[in-house]
Amino acid sequence: MQTAWADYACEGFYDELMEGPAQARAGCEALAADIDALGPDELAARQQAAEASIKEMGITFTVYSEEGGMIDRAWPFDVVPRVIQEPEWRRVEAGLKQRVEALNLFIDDLYHEQRIVKDKIFPQAVLAKSVNFRPQCVGVDPPLGIWAHICGSDLVRDKDGTIYVLEDNLRVPSGVSYMLENRLVTKRVLPELFEHYAPLPVDDYPSQLFDTLAALSPRPAEYPEVVVLTPGIYNSAYFEHAYLAQQMGAELVEGRDLFVDSDDCCYMRTVDGPARVDVIYRRIDDLFLDPEAFNPSSILGVPGLLRAWKAGNVALANAPGAGVADDKVVYAFVPEIIKYYLDQDPIIPNVPTYRCMEPDALAYVLEHIAELVVKPANESGGYGMLVGPAASQAECNKFVALVKSDPRNYIAQPTLTISTVPTVIKRELEPRHVDLRPFILSADRQSVTMGGLTRVALRKGSLVVNSSQGGGSKDTWIIPEGAPEQSQAQAQSEAQAQAQSQVR
Repeated sequence: MQTAWADYACEGFYDELMEGPAQARAGCEALAADIDALGPDELAARQQAAEASIKEMGITFTVYSEEGGMIDRAWPFDVVPRVIQEPEWRRVEAGLKQRVEALNLFIDDLYHEQRIVKDKIFPQAVLAKSVNFRPQCVGVDPPLGIWAHICGSDLVRDKDGTIYVLEDNLRVPSGVSYMLENRLVTKRVLPELFEHYAPLPVDDYPSQLFDTLAALSPRPAEYPEVVVLTPGIYNSAYFEHAYLAQQMGAELVEGRDLFVDSDDCCYMRTVDGPARVDVIYRRIDDLFLDPEAFNPSSILGVPGLLRAWKAGNVALANAPGAGVADDKVVYAFVPEIIKYYLDQDPIIPNVPTYRCMEPDALAYVLEHIAELVVKPANESGGYGMLVGPAASQAECNKFVALVKSDPRNYIAQPTLTISTVPTVIKRELEPRHVDLRPFILSADRQSVTMGGLTRVALRKGSLVVNSSQGGGSKDTWIIPEGAPEQSQAQAQSEAQAQAQSQVR
């Protein structure tokens, strides 16, 4: 492995593939050797082939320019996969299920008795200033008592190997389509990597998603009418909306395609006349969902939709109001939430977090702001936060003023040295920082994707993995313990089958 790995500089980080120069982690030896055997020129050629495949397959994402325009870009992808051993993953999987179960109980409680507030576990002051608490949802009983049916929790690993939950995304989490496409691209351009490994599959997610949504249907039917509600082609995640609808065999609709009739049922306009809709996988924020109930100027939603949902005639996933738990200040209370509802300790810990609303924590944050990452409660995509060690004095002073003016709106965390994965930079392999977003489905049962979307900070030294800010992604492999090696013929057969599937 000397040619590729002798100078691989991963000291000071936890690298997911390499323990040090020329030393692969246990269970990753064959993968490191396969990458080494390609050589720098061939590896660069495979990276170029992956980028060409992504353009050919039309895998894009949308970014918004400073001038307010929109730019469609090819999905940024790196060919070297991120590997996690199955025994470790099973513990993570259990921790994610535990976390989402507790959060759903928490959301349901907030819209009913608010026992956790009355018992002084969760502060009334935090709830009172929640921008995502929807009074319109008080007293509603969604199907199965589940509010957040699709959750994407972001995980990071620190330099000592500990995995933490960085945040939870419970409103309209995105990115799962790219997880699926990453596997397809890897199989297409690097089929030989599958010779020694059989990573657990991810391609069953669309069927799992459909089953989750179908379980919410208010009408008993073997194949209920499920639709994906999108804001339209100008939304940054439109590729994903269309992809998931196509993969599930569901209709992709905009608000103007639906209407609520006098019977408080939701219907879809079709060439054959109105067709009743049972379940809506909505990719529209609460405030734009129903102009009767929320923002009256919204042209994206469906008038009367909340009324139909409250009547139990249509299911919405995720349910309106689920975003009350999608708040970085609420995140800081999740360990207490798990203990309160489940009487368990968290399986996966939070990143140590300072709640600026608490006087002692506020004093510490203001004094050490240059050492911390400071986050507002409801921003996403890496926006609106301060990374103290990389910030100027002026930026730190600005955040001191912001935190002082509204302490409830901010949390702070130590700057983690998050793990790295080898990444193709021109013709060389260099470590780049990564996080991981698995997706958890909840309805009549829970399921977790085998891995998730690994996002990678392509800029050297950067900790910002968001694609809108220069990040990319990788395929994520969960490797079964003691799984037999695949023969070369098996690997080639799978690659050929996948290529034929793409042609179809």
